[in-house]
Amino acid sequence: MKKVISSVIAPNPKLLSLGLLILRVLVGITMLTHGLAKLTSFSELSATFPDPIGLGSTLSLILIIGAEVGCSLFVIVGAFTRLATIPLMFSMLVVLFVVHASDPFQVKELPLLYLGIYILLFFTGAGRISLDSLISKKIDVNIRK
Repeated sequence: MKKVISSVIAPNPKLLSLGLLILRVLVGITMLTHGLAKLTSFSELSATFPDPIGLGSTLSLILIIGAEVGCSLFVIVGAFTRLATIPLMFSMLVVLFVVHASDPFQVKELPLLYLGIYILLFFTGAGRISLDSLISKKIDVNIRK
């Protein structure tokens, strides 16, 4: 009985890395679809896209596409994951507290979930099943030589 309880509650690094992989892929693909939709409608959106921080509509659109497409691809493959989450966290903060500042919680719920996931990935990193892990192993091997 102790073995069963222990296997259920004890930390398991392999399962943690698998969970982080699944989380990265799901959240990355989901956010990627938002960015690709903006990219394919760029010419229609560029003049009317919200400018929440005063950079201009076109530049704001370019930056959000860069975050939603570029950074999401990095998150999916687990490359430079902690760095890639920074623009994504920033964009979700802007969406929450500037774009939807006066909206009800139901509108803020999805960006808040994205923000929470990006914060988690920032602190945990990508896990062992990632390019970050492969890169860090290569660097560690080269440093020790």
